[in-house]
Amino acid sequence: MITDMTKGDPLKHILLFSVPLLIGNIFQQLYNIADLVIVGRTLGVESFAAVGAVAPVFFLITFIIVGLTNGFAVITGQRYGAKDIKGVRNSVVVSTILSTVVTLAFTLVCSLFINPILHWMNIPDNIYHNAFWYAEIIILGLIITTMYNMVSSIIRALGDSKTPLYFLIIASLANIVLALIFIQIFHMGVPGSAIAVLLSQGISVILCLLFVKYKMPILQIHREEWLIKFDKDFFNSAYEHLRVGVPMAVQFSIIGISVLIIQSVCNSFGSNVIAAFTAALRIEQIATLPMMSFGVALAAYVAQNFGAIKFKRIRLGVIQASIINIILSVVMAFVMRIWGTDIIGAFIGTGTKDIIDIAHNYLLISTIFYFFLGQIFIYRNALQGMGETLFPLLACIAELVVRVFAAVYLAIKFGYVGIFYAGPIAWVSASAIMFFGYFGSIKHVIYKVKNKLHYYLSDNN
Repeated sequence: MITDMTKGDPLKHILLFSVPLLIGNIFQQLYNIADLVIVGRTLGVESFAAVGAVAPVFFLITFIIVGLTNGFAVITGQRYGAKDIKGVRNSVVVSTILSTVVTLAFTLVCSLFINPILHWMNIPDNIYHNAFWYAEIIILGLIITTMYNMVSSIIRALGDSKTPLYFLIIASLANIVLALIFIQIFHMGVPGSAIAVLLSQGISVILCLLFVKYKMPILQIHREEWLIKFDKDFFNSAYEHLRVGVPMAVQFSIIGISVLIIQSVCNSFGSNVIAAFTAALRIEQIATLPMMSFGVALAAYVAQNFGAIKFKRIRLGVIQASIINIILSVVMAFVMRIWGTDIIGAFIGTGTKDIIDIAHNYLLISTIFYFFLGQIFIYRNALQGMGETLFPLLACIAELVVRVFAAVYLAIKFGYVGIFYAGPIAWVSASAIMFFGYFGSIKHVIYKVKNKLHYYLSDNN
């Protein structure tokens, strides 16, 4: 159901919007977690390590797509907040065209260079074959990933976070069933896991499109609206979307690149460390999902209120969401430190005690810094909801530099344990930039909007 978040209690809107997002993000993680659990328990540690070793390539590609489509959806949300229904529909058309063109180009480039990338990542020879085919299959199905993220982000931009959740749950369950069928019945191994991911995502795309067609009249684009003219109006609209979408894609790609580099360093320590690092990161992704969900909910809330020019509501919503994330960061850190070993043991299954101990050591280090990660989610999404991309981009660049330097330098000094400090150190630097960037940017945006309104009112009097 479409929700107008420019009225009513800000915290209530953010909470109600974030709960379906949280559940949806949990099921989103099931795509990879189900694959890893099934692969680890049925095919062994080496197959588990193969999927884990190449996962940063998949994450990098997904990050870029998510950043691009979420950036486009910011424009959709702003236009909806301004009650510009025609603009909303135009945003959907422009987003679809741009997303399709970018994805097809990206698929071609990635397919051509996947071999050099995997060699650069130091993928061990004993897991290279499975790692290559998992990555290649995922790359060939990128258009499915893009379409799901685009349609679901547009639906969420209009205030509906529940519907994408329902379809994601169905798709996640389908992924588990398909992975079991392809791996255990058809004996397709690791490639079968990748195929299951794409087919289940395809199910969610179909369900989202059917919902839009029959339940969301505002998004039902007529044939003549698709037959656009590549004139000045189109290019102006395309520029507006790319102005937000490209920097967000760059920001996400920088995060993905840093993870890719760290994984390449990790890969040099062998299959056991790869398996442990993979398990620990998956557990951490689940632990930090509540904080991330509040951030995404805040972005939709800020976008609508920015379009409605309600800056007091934006400030209030950011403060309330920040307090909630501080509480969540403490709670999740406590949970991971107390029960982390048990969760990792259940996750790996076939892993040795050595792998579980390595993974648990990572969680003991990273949980200390969850506070900083939680604030990154808040201030980055608040800035992006306003269409401000400079400080999130600077923070991502700082995170990349700090993370890579720390990983490489500390790995030389302290072995694989040094890698575990790279992410937390990067969180501290990025959160500082986001914090000061938000307070500086919102003052600048308010001043700029007030000037525009002043000139507009002067011209009409």
